[in-house]
Amino acid sequence: MKRAAVAALAGGGLLLGLAGCLGGGPGGPGGPDGRGGGENRRSDDVIRVLPDDGAEDVAPDARVEVRVPDGRLESVRVRRIEDAQPADLPGAVSGDGLTWRPGKGTRLALAAKYSVDAVAVDGHGRRSARHTTFTTLVPEHRFIGYFAPENRATVGTGMIVSFRFNRPVENRAAVERGIRVTADPAVAVAGHWFGDQRLDFRPETHWAPGTRVTVDLRLRDVEAAPGVYGVQRKVVRFTVGRHQISMVDAEKHTMEVYRDGSLLATLPVTAGAPKTTTYNGKMVVTELFEVTRMNGATVGFKDAKGKSEYDIKDVPHAMRLTASGTFLHGNYWAPADTFGSDNVSHGCVGLRDVKGGGDDTPAGWFFGQTLVGDVVEVVHSKDRKVAPDNGLGGWNMDWKRWKAGSALRG
Repeated sequence: MKRAAVAALAGGGLLLGLAGCLGGGPGGPGGPDGRGGGENRRSDDVIRVLPDDGAEDVAPDARVEVRVPDGRLESVRVRRIEDAQPADLPGAVSGDGLTWRPGKGTRLALAAKYSVDAVAVDGHGRRSARHTTFTTLVPEHRFIGYFAPENRATVGTGMIVSFRFNRPVENRAAVERGIRVTADPAVAVAGHWFGDQRLDFRPETHWAPGTRVTVDLRLRDVEAAPGVYGVQRKVVRFTVGRHQISMVDAEKHTMEVYRDGSLLATLPVTAGAPKTTTYNGKMVVTELFEVTRMNGATVGFKDAKGKSEYDIKDVPHAMRLTASGTFLHGNYWAPADTFGSDNVSHGCVGLRDVKGGGDDTPAGWFFGQTLVGDVVEVVHSKDRKVAPDNGLGGWNMDWKRWKAGSALRG
């Protein structure tokens, strides 16, 4: 579940939806335990969403709809994300429970990013989930930066401020100069470009607990490329919570959870199997899903008949660690004695859970202790180190190299 399409970073909050394990590539597809299992535009999706997942330049008056062929929609949330003022799109489920639509006269915002999170229940009481995102029209010759975390979020000490621009940036220095990230207590913060459409900011070491971070965007009328100007002028603030880092030892099949320097718990886990190993290195939680779907067919995990090796629509307590699809999640299908003794996943880290997700299971307990921005580090896996631009993997880069990626260096 690790090498695949880039997924949007959530700035905080608890989501119900289908993230899937988006992944693919040698040793990297995912599924019930691991690296793959995306759901994009599959004909067998239980929950259908308009606009399509990943749609761009969606018009403000475009049709927005969530529907199921039978059963009922249990919950639907359509939300403007990665914005200084995140907001829900008002709407309601129809009387028969089959369709959600926005309120009459509701229009989408221009130059915005939306997430759709829906959970449905079929006639047998089985839950399924779906998570999609789309972006709306940006006026011609304008650019914007979608960013995480969101305004007023409380995050873990490993949070990295990350911007993704809708158009390539040629004048990187001007754009980087137009984003000021400051902290109280004060600490040096530097930017690092990953290509021409992503800019991340972080301090040399993890933020201190209690730090208040301000992101001042002064991009309005900044020229990113010839004739392409910014539209954003806003201030975003977030708070750093307690310090939590979890150490996964793939050889010992354990995860040690440290809170503010003290060992909080040691949990038995299952990591990537020999042919689908888990990345080593520091990864940051970017999304939390109470339930999500993981399907292997979308990333090449098919049997001899061409069918998916797995399609689990209700993976509980899923925490995204990389953009390519590495998750730490609950697992109710593996025998209990697997955890702590064997690595059987497709690249994810699995914790024991029950169907539907239990609050008193290892997965449920850890999910309740986790913030977006918490660090999970994997050691002793027979795989390479996660790339710095895969999710918020920037902590795998030393400070000198990080600063060298700034357009303002020197």
